[in-house]
Amino acid sequence: MASDTSTNVTTPTADAPNLLDAFPDKRQALEEYLDSLPLARAAGRKKGFLIQSLHRAQAIFGYLPEEVQVLVAKKLELHLSEVYGVISFYSFFTDKPVGKHKINVCTGTACFVRGADIILQEFARQLKISEGETSEDGMFSLGGLRCVGACSLAPVVMVNEDVEGNVEPPMVKKIIRRCMQEGE
Repeated sequence: MASDTSTNVTTPTADAPNLLDAFPDKRQALEEYLDSLPLARAAGRKKGFLIQSLHRAQAIFGYLPEEVQVLVAKKLELHLSEVYGVISFYSFFTDKPVGKHKINVCTGTACFVRGADIILQEFARQLKISEGETSEDGMFSLGGLRCVGACSLAPVVMVNEDVEGNVEPPMVKKIIRRCMQEGE
């Protein structure tokens, strides 16, 4: 990435793949959304549109790579560091590609005392990735969450938007198999 001193943002270099160029339809969808915001009436309050814009961008691209962050920063007339500060603060946002199946093990107190750490280790062992990583084939991402509000079902695993309750180590293989069948 190269630095553009006139705007204080970083832009992709010529040899780096640019997600915006690779997916012009997605770029257009994001630009249309950003252009629809009432920014002219929000002088001095454009930062108020940042989180909703990042949600939309992540829904479109699946994650928030630097070139998407730069586009959002330019459209909202914010510094890139303000955009990155929000992305790095909120755990919902990610600047790395995620797998088709996002597996998150709740590690809140109720889940932890009922074996969430063992469940997380079993997913890591079977998927051959660590917490916070995505499998090489792009099928799985593994993470931990602090609490999903389903303590009576502890330990809990979120697979994309679905809640799996009372998970035990032998269930891990079945959960992975079901995800793989959905991917076919």
